Formats: sequence, structure tokens, C-alpha cells
Amino acid sequence: MEKKNQGLIAILVIVLVLVIDQASKIWVKTHMSLFESIEITSWFKIYFVENNGMAFGMEFIGKMFLSIFRIVAIGFIGYYLYKLINGRYKTGYIICISLILAGAFGNIIDSVFYGEIFSASYSGHVASFVSLGDGYSSWLHGKVVDMLYFPLIESTFPSWVPVWGGQPFVFFSAIFNIADSAITVGIFILLLFYRKTLALSLEKNGKA
Repeated sequence: MEKKNQGLIAILVIVLVLVIDQASKIWVKTHMSLFESIEITSWFKIYFVENNGMAFGMEFIGKMFLSIFRIVAIGFIGYYLYKLINGRYKTGYIICISLILAGAFGNIIDSVFYGEIFSASYSGHVASFVSLGDGYSSWLHGKVVDMLYFPLIESTFPSWVPVWGGQPFVFFSAIFNIADSAITVGIFILLLFYRKTLALSLEKNGKA
């Protein structure tokens, strides 16, 4: 019964993250133009950007390689999660891995499909759904939609600071999405509370 319940919890976490992630991305994509911003509070904005790279907009490897890498990684994480559920590990640990899997899956959906089913987003123009194949790019080359922006501190570097003196300073300047958040939360809780479980599970599955 515990095994069945853990499996259901994992599925629920994954589905919930994917639904919220994709619903928020589709809404932003079809209601906002690129770089448009909606201020919720002084420290939280919905700011629409797209990126070709990894979490939080990082870009340092090719798009095709990144998409394929994500698909392979999802396969490994999914298999690992299956082994965890069958191995009767702690439910909290399984939830962490489910969050990471859901986040990775959420972003790969953008990469694989969005280029085929949406028109291009650019400043002053809101994208829309298009017929399959009439989108702004090809399979595996879609851009990931980001929108969560928390400029907690906006200031200017003092003039005496080398290189950056007098330039604007923003903390926290990263723009991300629900999928990125799920990955980050999953990894943070895992490292904070389940480091030993992680080490033991990897050692056990490595010997299997």
C-alpha cells in the first residue's frame, strides 16, 4: 500500500507542476509581447522573456544538444524515480525527485513543441497558436518561456567600485519559470534534508 501511495504522490506532484507551469507559460505567451512587464508588487513582476538555454536563462551550449540532453536526463531521472518507489524510500525524498523530474519535463515541452505550435514573440507583438509546422522554429529548437522576476533590491553601484561604479544594480535579477522553481526547490530540500539518502540510493542503484 505504501508503494502504491508513493507512486500516486509522485504522479500528483509531477502533474500539478506541469499543469501550473504550462498554463502560466501559455497564458504569458498568448497575452504578452516579448519584454512586456506586469508589476504585481515593487519586488515581484511578471516579465516575459524567452531563452535558448538552461534554468534562469543561462546559455552556453547549443540548442539541439541541450534539448537532447534534457530528454536523456528526463529518462534517467524517471527510471531513478521508479527505482526509488519500488525501493520504499522516504516519501519526502521521492517528492524532491518528482519536483526535479517535473521541472525538467516542463522545460523540455517548450523546447520540443513551442517552436512548432506558436508564432514568434517580439516586442510589441503577442504570439498566437498556429498550425503544426507553421511556428517560429523547428522541433527541439523552441525557446523556453520565463516570466517570474523578483527585483528585490534595485540600486546603483557606488562610483568608487571598480568596473561597475555608477552602473545599475539589481538583486535578484534572474528571470525564471515554475519549472525552474520546481527544480530549485527539489534540489534545495534534497541537499538540506536528504543528502545521506541520496548517497545511499545512488550507491545501491549503482551496484544493482
